[in-house]
Amino acid sequence: MSRFQMTMRDERSEIVALPDGVTAGYAVFDRGTGRFVQQHNANHRFRSASVVKLLIVLDYLWDRAPAYDVPAEDRTRIEVMLRSSDDDAASHFWEQLGGTAIVDRMVTRLGLTHTAGPPATHPGFWGYVAITAADTIQVYRYILDQAPQPVRELVMGQLHQATQYGTDGFDQFFGIASVFDRDFSIKQGWSGFHGSSGYGTDTAKPVDSPVDLVSDALHTTGTVGPDDRVIVAVFTLHPAGTPYEKASAEVTGLTGALTVPGVPDRR
Repeated sequence: MSRFQMTMRDERSEIVALPDGVTAGYAVFDRGTGRFVQQHNANHRFRSASVVKLLIVLDYLWDRAPAYDVPAEDRTRIEVMLRSSDDDAASHFWEQLGGTAIVDRMVTRLGLTHTAGPPATHPGFWGYVAITAADTIQVYRYILDQAPQPVRELVMGQLHQATQYGTDGFDQFFGIASVFDRDFSIKQGWSGFHGSSGYGTDTAKPVDSPVDLVSDALHTTGTVGPDDRVIVAVFTLHPAGTPYEKASAEVTGLTGALTVPGVPDRR
């Protein structure tokens, strides 16, 4: 077991009612107590969409100690990739750092248990990386509690300054960003919706993939409360063709129904 792997068991696993046709996996982790507050299907694999950008930036920064100097051009890419979920920046780093090898390295480093690279037939599709709510909690716990301070400050600083719209024009203020009034950070993900990036969708999806590549995917992940007290990860799948606004409202409703301790400020 990795030194970063979770040792605490969940306190409760109440299932929040889901809209018809929606599949969800979620987890809420209280860093104040070191325990899960709530989880359901937390080990169910979803395609990551842009949530994988967390692994990309961590891999990029991993061997840059002790100074963690980042060239200005790369820093600009990192900032827009995290704040505004820029796909071109993610694709640049994916190719530069070895594609699937990024995921393999980070799985080992962080002790992730259900995360895997995209199908061998689609190595360039970083949005097809398989990930779970539980592994996503693990990633945030590493960033917040184990990562060197320069790494933590760079990553969390950008996630706390997320823009309302991604560079592809999609509104990313759903879920966590729509439920909580302040003190939140987000890294959202969306894939399959009309007009969304081709990095996460194509017309020849592999049939042997371990994750659903057909349904529309919409995820909200991040932290809530003072000092990033609570980590929230909500992954969802919606029937293909679901309007983005409808899916966003459903994810926001699901997120708002979760138990998040010590965070009274909700919209």
